[in-house]
Amino acid sequence: MSDSIQTIPVRTVPGYTVSIGPGLLTNCGQRLREVLSPCRMAVIADSTVGPLYAPTVTASLTAAGFSVCSYLFPAGETHKNLTTLSEILEFLAREHLTRSDCVVALGGGVAGDMAGFAAAVYLRGIRCVQLPTTLLAAVDSSVGGKTAIDLAAGKNLAGAFLQPAAVLCDTDCLGTLPPDVFADGAAEAIKTGVLCDESLFALFEDGTLSADPAEVIARCVAYKAGVVERDEKEQNERRLLNLGHTVGHAIEKCSGYAIPHGHAVAAGLAVIARAAEALGWTEQPIAARIAACLTKNGLPIGTDYAAEALTQAALSDKKRAGESITLVIPRRIGECELRKLPVSELLSVIRAGLEA
Repeated sequence: MSDSIQTIPVRTVPGYTVSIGPGLLTNCGQRLREVLSPCRMAVIADSTVGPLYAPTVTASLTAAGFSVCSYLFPAGETHKNLTTLSEILEFLAREHLTRSDCVVALGGGVAGDMAGFAAAVYLRGIRCVQLPTTLLAAVDSSVGGKTAIDLAAGKNLAGAFLQPAAVLCDTDCLGTLPPDVFADGAAEAIKTGVLCDESLFALFEDGTLSADPAEVIARCVAYKAGVVERDEKEQNERRLLNLGHTVGHAIEKCSGYAIPHGHAVAAGLAVIARAAEALGWTEQPIAARIAACLTKNGLPIGTDYAAEALTQAALSDKKRAGESITLVIPRRIGECELRKLPVSELLSVIRAGLEA
């Protein structure tokens, strides 16, 4: 079993390891004992993932000497809010967790955000472990320590940085994902290929993602780990990871979060690629290639929302600073740049991406 597990170090302070491979939920207790002394573990999951995996995780943690309690919250992005956060914090207090204890985030991106943020603010910060069960959480949100909830004004507008004590990505979980949920994660992985590695992007063009997801996850995590090590608090380089997210978050908000994150990011990526090409910001034609790749992986390349509505939604995006906003622009497959624009120009950029 151990020979099939890939490990990737994330050299933040403190640092941790991302483990990727089969059977990790079944053996999570034994693996976590390597980095944590016996303590109280609060397993936080949503109402979809909890019944599937919480019993396995609880049994493994208990066998390894941990004391376990668990809390399930309603599934869905619409529950990634202050109400749910408050309920989780009250649960941790009722269970008398202390600063020597740990929160276990079990599930996809929403569970990772909710549990991670709760850990970051409970008692001014306790430890957290990430157990991602979706492709999206595995390739992106479980690594790097960004946690957040949504506000009425926009997505991820309240949050905190909290690097996990460990990340265990059990690839067996991917086999239970519905096709649209798997595609949701493919969007973030394709984004990584556009950012840093044309050969990684090419894997999605020929369908390799489904054949060898562990290798794709490892390559995405390795890239993100390097970025996080150099820019943990998103002051410069880490902002590149927001490729497709300004328009993507706007699509999510306009839909009332009915459109899932990965699908919205895919559409946002396609829109910004078309805009960059139309505005002469690219080194070579890329929009058609990106669109074809997204389509091949079951993802959208556009939206029915008008440029005006998307612009209004994007004006509350956390990437805005005063009267300017920073967009991530693909120059070519494998290379992107940050471009700071006046917010007054955002409408014309989004319109160019929708009309091209």
